[in-house]
Amino acid sequence: MAASVASIASFSGLFSIPALAEETKRKGKKCILLWLCGAPSQFETWDPKPGTPTGGPFGAIDTVLPGVKISQLMPQCAGILDKLAVIRSMKTEPSEHFQGIDVLTRGDKPRPPFTRPILGSVVAEQLGQLDSPVPQFVLLDPCPEGNEFKAFKAGNWAGWLGAEYGPVRAGGEYSIPDILKPETISEADHSDREALRSFLSRKYENDQRSQAASSYNAAFERVKGLMSCAPLFDLEKLPEDDRRRYGPGAFAQHALQARHLIENGSTFVMVANGMPWDNHVFQHEMHQMLVPELDNILFQLVTDLEDRGMLDDTLVIAMGEFGRTPWLNEARGRDHYPKAWSMAMAGGGIRGGVVHGATDELGVEVAEDHVDNHKLFATIYKTLGIDANESYDLPDLPTFYRVEGDVSPIHEVLI
Repeated sequence: MAASVASIASFSGLFSIPALAEETKRKGKKCILLWLCGAPSQFETWDPKPGTPTGGPFGAIDTVLPGVKISQLMPQCAGILDKLAVIRSMKTEPSEHFQGIDVLTRGDKPRPPFTRPILGSVVAEQLGQLDSPVPQFVLLDPCPEGNEFKAFKAGNWAGWLGAEYGPVRAGGEYSIPDILKPETISEADHSDREALRSFLSRKYENDQRSQAASSYNAAFERVKGLMSCAPLFDLEKLPEDDRRRYGPGAFAQHALQARHLIENGSTFVMVANGMPWDNHVFQHEMHQMLVPELDNILFQLVTDLEDRGMLDDTLVIAMGEFGRTPWLNEARGRDHYPKAWSMAMAGGGIRGGVVHGATDELGVEVAEDHVDNHKLFATIYKTLGIDANESYDLPDLPTFYRVEGDVSPIHEVLI
């Protein structure tokens, strides 16, 4: 569809009304998930083992926390480790990508035929503003059509919560295509058509009690909102200096876009980066390129959020679906390893300067304070003010809880 000056102007007008702008951007807990798809190595990031048979060629450097070292590939994060909480004792079950992604983005393994909602859908449903023109759950992915593993192909993201809590997905050129009104249709005609469509669709939904029709109506309502806020997805409108600081890659630019969306009314933004971390071949060479980019992105994002007064209300999570093996395979790569791995969080109620848990000398086993997916999700929900032990209201379905089992959060990383 052709771009519409009127649509862009309507967005500018929307946010030029102070009361409406403040309502749309009102304070509340928010979350940015940097999803490191493919799974990074803990040895080359948060839990280095230099000088050991498993440690690899990279050294460890001092951080602002006395006695705590991280990989030499992360010098910028070393300088802000007092703002981060690092968990070195993750231990989960799935060792394959699909299953690992399910467990670490939904909080639990599948229970067919029921589909548990992804974390972003839960946060949008609990904390978001359904009537906001700004999408509450956004997925930014350089491969919006799905990468070669199809780990993020289109699917039932929101599960039993309903399509209205699914993500708006953007990627590629960073903007969302085909959401602007053609110039050949007047504003009046466009409004009349939408009013008629809405009336007939709602009537059908009510008469037939159709869940499918409800989902379609939710999608149409979302498109109406996107038409008004399309410029939010245009990175060309952001300062060139910001774009340069974050870096030229799609992952870096999407991280900047996530900050921009959170600042302007989104509640949850998930930034995926394809599958570059799945380094079964030439592990060290690949991580030597990937880790410095992550180091810079985390530094820029956490620093920006703090400078803008947003860090206290914005939880930042950086993780993949598992870790990498302590040993190298014949192709000099590290394979999948869920038994002992690391991840990091900052902001939004997380206590900075905490390193929780530990692995043994070679990084083969968790030695202290094992954390699984249930304990992690209980912690995430606690920081966001969401009751992890609450059950979903699902008439005629089995009882499901946000976090299954009697699980406590990681109190050491909470403020």
